[in-house]
Amino acid sequence: MAKQALIEQRPWLLASITAATAFYFLSDNPVFEGTWGLLAKGASVGLLALYALLRVPHGRRGIDGMLLVAALVLASAGDVAIELDFLTGGALFAAAHVVAVGLYLRNRHKRPSPTQKLMGAALLIGTPLVSYVLSGDEQIAIYASFLGAMAAAAWMSHYPRYRVGTGAVLFVVSDWLIFARMGPVDLEPLPTLLIWPLYYAGQLMITTGIVQCLRGEQPVR
Repeated sequence: MAKQALIEQRPWLLASITAATAFYFLSDNPVFEGTWGLLAKGASVGLLALYALLRVPHGRRGIDGMLLVAALVLASAGDVAIELDFLTGGALFAAAHVVAVGLYLRNRHKRPSPTQKLMGAALLIGTPLVSYVLSGDEQIAIYASFLGAMAAAAWMSHYPRYRVGTGAVLFVVSDWLIFARMGPVDLEPLPTLLIWPLYYAGQLMITTGIVQCLRGEQPVR
């Protein structure tokens, strides 16, 4: 029954989950390599953008809804580009983080708790620091400053932390596993197993959490 409701009411969300699952389990399949793999990877978050665009009512969408869609579109482009050129993909993700920061700053929590402030500061400072330690690359640390700003702003926003804030943290952890591949510490098989599930789960949680708030289905604080 729940699956039928998902198909009827949120087909693009179901399509996104299907594409993400296919990419994870079939990306090493020779038939799925190349164009098909890139399409599945790009479609995973690209379909989340379409879901967000269609699910938020026109009357309530406004700037916040468009910022969410723009961040997801840039991330989807980054997912594809990073397979072809790492720097181009990183630049697209940095742009996505800038747009997301704009969205979260427009929706700051009016009375953040001390622990919320502490976590926000830890994400802002710790994300680029840990990224540099893992990778030993200054360019990675520069990119991670955008990533940390996004996660900190998400945590400090009025959107539900157990959905949007946690989703942003999963995004950070996923990128840390990518950066670990560049440095001296071998964390395999964790990067191979967890990079994509953590990243996609984070994007899914962020998207559905914000969409529910914009639709009035989830109270904001």
